[in-house]
Amino acid sequence: MFERLKKVFLRSETQPLEAARPDAVSEWASTHGFSYSSQGKGAACVLTGKVKGKSWKLESGAASRDYIVGEELRARAALDINEDAAVLIMNRPLKESLEKRAYAIYTDTLQTTADPSLPEEMRWLAMYDEVGWSSVVPEFWERYTVLADRREHALAWLDGNLAELLLHWPEPGPDVQTPFILMLLRGKAYLRMQYSPPSIATLQHAAIVYTSACESALAGLSTDIPL
Repeated sequence: MFERLKKVFLRSETQPLEAARPDAVSEWASTHGFSYSSQGKGAACVLTGKVKGKSWKLESGAASRDYIVGEELRARAALDINEDAAVLIMNRPLKESLEKRAYAIYTDTLQTTADPSLPEEMRWLAMYDEVGWSSVVPEFWERYTVLADRREHALAWLDGNLAELLLHWPEPGPDVQTPFILMLLRGKAYLRMQYSPPSIATLQHAAIVYTSACESALAGLSTDIPL
């Protein structure tokens, strides 16, 4: 599957999204069973679809987190998987940055109340343990960190295909410093990442990463009982 996806990305346009023909993006989306819409040049774009009957939505827009500069890609789907499973995949530089920020706040004797503007991700760093395992290549752990309520939940979700997709973004794409979060929480799957530079290749790969994450979550953490 990974080799097939690589060929798709090699054929993809790499110019900025706003410079591309909307019909070309829509055509690409339709070949993957997605729907694409845009409000016009430079405006937000939206991809929607279904994974095993579960609806998902990925859209671009203004950043909703202060650690993201410029535009943001975000996605959400209610998967109805094990609601107890909480797993967070984050690029390692973002984790280190948030940890330093949390430490600075903790040691600031003048700050006596919590700042409501602080990102929720800082709380997750305190709530969940970092986990890892040897079946995933070392390069993945150099770029990303995985936090989870239970290690087995992370193992059930992060398979080899998803790890490969997270490591191999097409050019021009996000690098290790680009803020990125992929998360399972309360039966839902979320993606949040800095969309810089905003290109078709990045949008396409983000959609494949996200839908693959939904597929592996449904396969490993579903609560459905087979008939």
